[in-house]
Amino acid sequence: MSHKPTPYSPNFPPGQGYEPPAEGGKVNESYPMNPQGGYPGPPPNQGPHPGPTLPPGAQPLPGMHSGFQPGFQPGFQQGFQPGFQPGYAPGYPHPQSGYPAPIVQQPVPQGPPGGWMTIPRGLSNCPPGLEYLSMIDQLLMHQKVELLEAFTGFETNNKYTVKNNVGQKVYYAVEDNDCCTRNCCGPMRPFEMKIMDNFQNEVIHLHRPLACDSCCCPCWLQSMEVTAPPGTVIGSIEQEWSIFQPSYVIKNAAGDVVLRIKGPCCTFSICGDVEFHVYSKDGETKVGKITKQWSGLAREFFTDSDYFGITFPMDLDVRIKAVLLGACFLIDFMFFEKGKNENTRVEF
Repeated sequence: MSHKPTPYSPNFPPGQGYEPPAEGGKVNESYPMNPQGGYPGPPPNQGPHPGPTLPPGAQPLPGMHSGFQPGFQPGFQQGFQPGFQPGYAPGYPHPQSGYPAPIVQQPVPQGPPGGWMTIPRGLSNCPPGLEYLSMIDQLLMHQKVELLEAFTGFETNNKYTVKNNVGQKVYYAVEDNDCCTRNCCGPMRPFEMKIMDNFQNEVIHLHRPLACDSCCCPCWLQSMEVTAPPGTVIGSIEQEWSIFQPSYVIKNAAGDVVLRIKGPCCTFSICGDVEFHVYSKDGETKVGKITKQWSGLAREFFTDSDYFGITFPMDLDVRIKAVLLGACFLIDFMFFEKGKNENTRVEF
């Protein structure tokens, strides 16, 4: 039994334009080798291809003009690279409307909240809390105004804010004393002073025992012990007897004299600053000063809230810087803390 191949005939109705192929294969197919003559070329004086025509009634898109080609963006020249904008590096897109401008400068890191100074890191052989003093050569000490003390004369515990030269807080100091001692002994009273950092940690402790000044008893002069951290002695301030001007010595933990402080003969301030100069241990080279700054007529006469400035070498040991800060408190109590409505002191 032989099988005759049946020609392929899909089941499409002839009405849809399908017609079976002619018998004999490609007998009726003809492909000319050359294009036929008479092919109409582009109209004369005609530019580029005008592109697709718009349907009747359709409006051209924004930016579309005569001769618009699909995929071509008007306004760009030949050789334009995608992602490149004039004036910008390759690959850096131009900021678009609605997006923030690119960051051209790194933000400056902010310090701790409340205007406190940022603690330096990576310091060795430094008592905890004294790292702040390693990067500064000036301190500003502001005493808080106590309204009860200003209006009634009732002595309260002194409070101070210690700042650096740019106004950032470094320490906060508060006097720890009882009511009887404050109001009976006046500015010569003994006290304990706590100096705390931003985290309310006591980093420096000042101890002032009860003593006399040079005018009353030259054998029992003023002194102050400085410990940091509390309990570890790092130095002391001791008053020297003098008949012309106040004089102090700054000692280290071993009791050796490191610096000397010499004040003016008259410590009464009349619209000006009062300076206590800091010298080297031989008393010849000036290395800094402690300045009682004029704080205004009303503040000077009606309160004992004072402004002080301390300057010292940048490379000075942080322990001696802390002792100089304690000397500023001692000078404030001895000469500028009002006693019996008087703040005038003259040394003989």
